[in-house]
Amino acid sequence: MIYLDYAANTPVDKGVLDTFYDISLTYIGNPNSPHTLGDKARERMEQSTEQIANLLGAKANEVIYTSGASESNNMAIKGITSSYLRYGKHIITTYLEHASVTGPITKLQNDGYDVDFVNLKDNGQVDLNHLKELMRDDTILVSVCYVDSEVGTIQPIEEISRIVHAKPHCFLHVDATQAVGKIPVSFENIDLMTFSGHKFYGLNGCGILLKKEAIMLEPLIHGGLSTTSFRSGTPMLALAAATEKALTIGIENLAVRYEYVNELNKELREAFKAYPAIKINTPAEGSPYILNISIKGVNTNQLQNELNKRDICVATKSACCAPNTVSRPVYAMTKDRKAALSTLRISLSHLTTMDEIDFFLDNFKQVLQ
Repeated sequence: MIYLDYAANTPVDKGVLDTFYDISLTYIGNPNSPHTLGDKARERMEQSTEQIANLLGAKANEVIYTSGASESNNMAIKGITSSYLRYGKHIITTYLEHASVTGPITKLQNDGYDVDFVNLKDNGQVDLNHLKELMRDDTILVSVCYVDSEVGTIQPIEEISRIVHAKPHCFLHVDATQAVGKIPVSFENIDLMTFSGHKFYGLNGCGILLKKEAIMLEPLIHGGLSTTSFRSGTPMLALAAATEKALTIGIENLAVRYEYVNELNKELREAFKAYPAIKINTPAEGSPYILNISIKGVNTNQLQNELNKRDICVATKSACCAPNTVSRPVYAMTKDRKAALSTLRISLSHLTTMDEIDFFLDNFKQVLQ
């Protein structure tokens, strides 16, 4: 089986799974329980939290554990707009965002918030001049993904941050789910940043929301004390430690893995040049982990199914998108509806071999013919 859908999910690293197993057996107390076993669990929880924070340029008290990036995005967007409603109801976002970002923003729009979508340049990056034009005194939130999950565009976060923070009561939320563990990421110029461990060989079920210390946030889940007052629930020590392990491994090996995947990406790009009907949507300066193409005159859902019959797993869009719909990021970048309906997303990993790439390309050619 050839797996080329790593943007949707990654296989758990054995070291991560071993950590989860060992922590689950070793620490049986609730980290909030006031006894010896609770104290030991709390100390281990604090160790993981401190390491996660250090790796991303945050403080330990800025780490909020969630069930995944979807919850983190919902908490960030709904929580910040609720807490700072007195400053305005204007939100700016892009057409590149994941459904877990567009969903809560649409909900807020239905509740009376004013939402604008910033224009994109041909490479999918935010048009900074248009962003400046859209900024208002009542703009409370700008939400932009670090790396788009369908096309792989990397946003100029530092430049976006300067524009956003020129307004005293506006906050920047960044969905970094496709960035953390794959490209260099820093929390320094961001107010709220979200990601999930299962995108970098961690376990499903543990997400992170980094929230700047001074920022208030209305919780989504109310209840008793947890690791933070912003998200109730029994602290999930084993998942936190497993995520810490996955993040540590990912960042320690980031440069080597990036360089290797970049070579695989180049191989695919070179091969696709032989097809006049193929247009590569991912910009050259985008994340090498994602390569998105449009194939003129081809039903890519059917193409995907035929490749699947040959034990090759690829995607047409994000796994959370409805079938038989346009790729919103591709349409936003190209304004070509046919191109946005005929997309194929190949997402790579350091686990991908050159033999797998060759096998994919051979079968891709046969199926396309």
